[in-house]
Amino acid sequence: MVHIAEEVRRAREAQGLRQDELAAAAGVSTRLIHQIENAKPTTRLDGLLKVLRALGLTVTVIKRPLRRSTK
Repeated sequence: MVHIAEEVRRAREAQGLRQDELAAAAGVSTRLIHQIENAKPTTRLDGLLKVLRALGLTVTVIKRPLRRSTK
């Protein structure tokens, strides 16, 4: 989550947006922007996706092999 937080802040600042402006563009609360940028674990995925969309960012999920327990 920390990498996403850094990217959201970087993208917001690069676009010259304040947190409240990004919140309005994404249709979320300023509090959520603050939580995302500070990598708070309570951030909901739907809110995060709205913010990423408003910034023109996407998320890619990469499948990794599962580690099997060696009990």
